[in-house]
Amino acid sequence: MTIAFVYPGQGAQTIGMGRDLADAYPAAKAVFDEVDEALGEKLSTLIWEGDAEELTLTQNAQPALMATSMAAMAALKAEGVTVDKAAYVAGHSLGEYAALCAAGTFSLADTARLLRIRGRAMQAAVPVGQGAMAALLGLSFEQAEAVAAEAAQGEVCQVANQNDPAQNVVSGSKAAVERAIDLAKAAGAKRALLLPVSAPFHCALMAPAAEEMAGALADVTMNAPAVPVVANVVAEAVTDPKQIRKLLIEQVTGQVRWMSSVEWMGAQGVTEVWEIGAGKALSGMIRRINKEITCVNIGTAADAAAVKTA
Repeated sequence: MTIAFVYPGQGAQTIGMGRDLADAYPAAKAVFDEVDEALGEKLSTLIWEGDAEELTLTQNAQPALMATSMAAMAALKAEGVTVDKAAYVAGHSLGEYAALCAAGTFSLADTARLLRIRGRAMQAAVPVGQGAMAALLGLSFEQAEAVAAEAAQGEVCQVANQNDPAQNVVSGSKAAVERAIDLAKAAGAKRALLLPVSAPFHCALMAPAAEEMAGALADVTMNAPAVPVVANVVAEAVTDPKQIRKLLIEQVTGQVRWMSSVEWMGAQGVTEVWEIGAGKALSGMIRRINKEITCVNIGTAADAAAVKTA
C-alpha cells in the first residue's frame, strides 16, 4: 500500500475546526499557540469562536486552514504516525504550503507568516468587484479552456483550477467570467455559477501578489522536504528547494492542476490518500478522478485516534 497525504485549500474553513484536536492532543494545541504567536494575534479564537465571514477573509482563511492541518499532523504524530509514512504530500493551492510545512521545508511559524502575506497580497491585487471566479460543472478541461479563451475578449479569463474530470474553475475579469458562464451553459455545462470569493485567484490578474510572494519567499529558510511534494503547477513531485520556491511564485498566477496531480500519484502506485485537515472536498475530487484510490479523512480527534486502532 502506497499512501499520499493531501491538504485542503480555501473554502474548507468552518468555525470550530480543529478545536477537538486541540482539546484532545496537547501537541495539536501547541500548533495553534505557535501560529497565534507567529502572527501576533489570537487567530485560534477567530477559528473556534469567531465570525464566519471574518474567517473566510483570505488573509485569515489561509493560515487558519494550514494551522488546522498541522494540528491534525501533530495528533497523528502523537498516535505514532509521521509524515514519512507517506510516499508523497500535496495540497490544493494554499494546501501546498501545509504540505511543505508537514514535510519540513518551512517551519510552522514561517508558514503562518507566508500565508498571511499571501492572503493579503492576493486580496490587494485586484480591487473588490473587478474580478471573479466561476465553477463550470459538466465540461471537460479542454471545453473549459475553449470557453475561457472565447470569453476573454481582450480581458483576463483563464482556467484556474482543474479539480476533477467534470469540475473546472475559471478566473479573471468579472465581465469575462460572466461571459464564460453563459458560454459554458451554451456548451452543455450542467451548472456554471459564480463562486463566493473575494478575488480572482490563480490568473494573470494576481501578478502583483506573485511579486510580493517572490520577495517573501526570498527571505525565508527552506529545507529539502522529507517527502517529495507534488506541486500544483507541474503536477509532479519536486524536492529541490530552489525549484519549490520558483513554483510557489508561479502558483499565484498559475493553474492548480489538481486532477493531473492525483493522476500522477496514481501512476506512481499511490493506492490510499489521507486528507489531513478541515473538510472532505479533496476526497470527493479524488474519488471522481480515480475510483481505485481509497480516501481517509483526518480532521478530528476521533479520526486521529482511529488511525492507531486501524
